Amino acid sequence: MSPVRGIRGAITVNENTAEEIIRATMRLLEEMVRANSIDVNDIASIFLTMTPDLNAEFPALAARKLGWTNVPLLGATEIAHPTAIGKCIRVLVHVNTDKSQAELRHLYLDGAARLRPDLLMP
Repeated sequence: MSPVRGIRGAITVNENTAEEIIRATMRLLEEMVRANSIDVNDIASIFLTMTPDLNAEFPALAARKLGWTNVPLLGATEIAHPTAIGKCIRVLVHVNTDKSQAELRHLYLDGAARLRPDLLMP
C-alpha cells in the first residue's frame, strides 16, 4: 500500500463572493492534481481553510462541483494574525502515492505565491 503524503497549496481571491471562492478553489485543486499527476481516487482527504475575511461560501463546495463526491473534506478558518495575507484559501490534500515528498509539487498561486517563494516553479 502507498504511503499517504500531504500536498499544500494556496490561492488568493479579489472579492469575498461565492463565485470567486469557488472559482479560485476549483482552479487550485485542478492545478494541484495536474501538477502531481494525481488520480482523484487516490485522494484520502482534503483540509481547506480560509482567512477570516472570507465567508461567502464553503471552499469544499468547489471539490464537490469537480465531482469529488467520495473525498472526505474538512473546512476551517485560519488564525486572524495581523501580518497574514488576506482573502487567502489554503488547501492540504492527503494523497496515497508512491512518490517521495521531494517529488511532490506544492502550489501557491496569485497573491499566495509570497507565502512560499522558495517553492515557485519557473
